[in-house]
Amino acid sequence: MERNHAMLSFKGLVTADLLDSVLRITESKLDHIEKSTKRRKKVYNILVECLQNLYHHNESVIKHGDNSKEIMSNSSILCISNPEDYYEIKTGNYISKEKAEDLELKIKNINKLDKEELRELYKSVLSKGQFSSKGTAGLGLIDIARKSGNKLEYSFMPIDKNYSFFCLNVKIK
Repeated sequence: MERNHAMLSFKGLVTADLLDSVLRITESKLDHIEKSTKRRKKVYNILVECLQNLYHHNESVIKHGDNSKEIMSNSSILCISNPEDYYEIKTGNYISKEKAEDLELKIKNINKLDKEELRELYKSVLSKGQFSSKGTAGLGLIDIARKSGNKLEYSFMPIDKNYSFFCLNVKIK
């Protein structure tokens, strides 16, 4: 794990207990390796948003295995690494193709904005106070872009005609 600079990696079902464990482990590791309090807080806060996205937005996918057995998969992935002079948080989760189209449009719009425009968008969404059926206001990706200071890197890998696997890569300097 040290050779590729991975601090923590995980594949599986994201639960509330797992969120707590990942945050405690990461906070402890950051306390030992990162001198800058500001940078530690930035990495931690972005990780919280990424984990909440995995927790709230992962979808269960029925895959067909050997002998046409249906296999339910709702695994997510997470990797936190510290290559060179920055941190990187990579996440992945299943998403319906319909939601993937909306998500891609949202990310493209976020990536077009500069720092001030992101701040204004954040304030606008916050003031509207509209929540989705999952209890989220849609601020997570905006906040990740604001706090990281970088464009959101992402991809969608087709799984079948109904689902894709969404990968998000956030670099934090």
